[in-house]
Amino acid sequence: MPAPADRSRLPISVYVLGLSVFALGTSEFMLSGILQPLARDLQVSIPQAGLLVSAFAIGMVVGAPVLAAATLRLPRRTTLIALLAVFGLGQAAGALSPSYAVLFVSRVISALACAGFWAVGAAVAVSLVPVTARARAMAVMVGGLSIANIAGVPAGALLGQHAGWRAAFWAVAALSAIGLVGVIALVPYTAVPTGEDRPQLRRELSIYKDKQVWLALIATAMNGAAVFALFSYLSPLLTETAGLAESWVPTVLALFGVGALIGTFIGGRIADAHLFGTLFAGISASTAVLAILALTAHSPVAAVGLSLMLGVTAFTTAPALNARMFNVANAAPTLAGATTTAAFNVGNTLGPWLGGLAISAGWGYPAVAWTGAALAAVAVATTAVAFRIHRATAGSRVIASSTPAPTAPTREAADQH
Repeated sequence: MPAPADRSRLPISVYVLGLSVFALGTSEFMLSGILQPLARDLQVSIPQAGLLVSAFAIGMVVGAPVLAAATLRLPRRTTLIALLAVFGLGQAAGALSPSYAVLFVSRVISALACAGFWAVGAAVAVSLVPVTARARAMAVMVGGLSIANIAGVPAGALLGQHAGWRAAFWAVAALSAIGLVGVIALVPYTAVPTGEDRPQLRRELSIYKDKQVWLALIATAMNGAAVFALFSYLSPLLTETAGLAESWVPTVLALFGVGALIGTFIGGRIADAHLFGTLFAGISASTAVLAILALTAHSPVAAVGLSLMLGVTAFTTAPALNARMFNVANAAPTLAGATTTAAFNVGNTLGPWLGGLAISAGWGYPAVAWTGAALAAVAVATTAVAFRIHRATAGSRVIASSTPAPTAPTREAADQH
């Protein structure tokens, strides 16, 4: 469908996608709030329970490009409905899991569906708006993650503490059902293009020849790894290092979510005009916040305040990271969304794994903040390399603001399905 005439307003279908992402994000992040009761119930260690975060991320890494390619010629609305239904069933399976192994498998299956929804949903959101509003559209979708952190993750932690961790999975299954109804009712149906407009996998795969795509992928992965190296173990850091009572965990998770929402709003407003500036400022600030937290983790006030600040800095960059990938991979919007999703979840896999190694080595929970700071520094360096190439290469397809690329009108028209 064509881009809306009123460029100051986003179509309601973009907000419906954001609502669905709220359910997906709650499932992806809620383990940080129920890690301890889950580990006790399933009789596994905290690092083992943390691997469930990595299991979800692995499913996202694999599922995003595979499902994007497999569904490339299917109607996008139909694909979104099917994937959201599978995701909801995966949450129900997780709630009924009799063992750690079964829960692990259910997390991977749910993640595959989540990844496909993210990849296709991001392509739909971008296709429904002018190219100059891409960061705003992606901010709405990322905003679903932010609100999941504000409301969904703390609510999951409360359910885990008072009704058992399985209740949190049932709650997400119900949220996914609500999102499914919204997609069915409000996301427009469009026919699959034919002829010259028909999507071609070989043409979309050609984006991976561009080194700027790989630099964007690395920056996104390292930024995600930096955040999740800490966030996956935030609950035990707060209780065992900062000395807070376990009842404080939902509150601090909510504060992180408030920071994430603030950051998403800021990033969505400025990233279209100042893409690289947003990336440099946000990732550098995250590096500083993580390093300071590593030094002050024994202070409850510092741990709480810096958790809020990390939400702001990490999510300020999210719209810019998403918009940048669509800019450098403009000719392949479906795989651009899949690549961003995969990159983010490479980080979500790497971060908890490296954080778990630091804990298992006996370095204590502050070490996960040092790990995150180091990963964020790599993201800053990668972004600097990309910016230098962008400035030095006249033919670079990377753009500092979301202005139409020469081929954008043709490809966007071809991908409005």
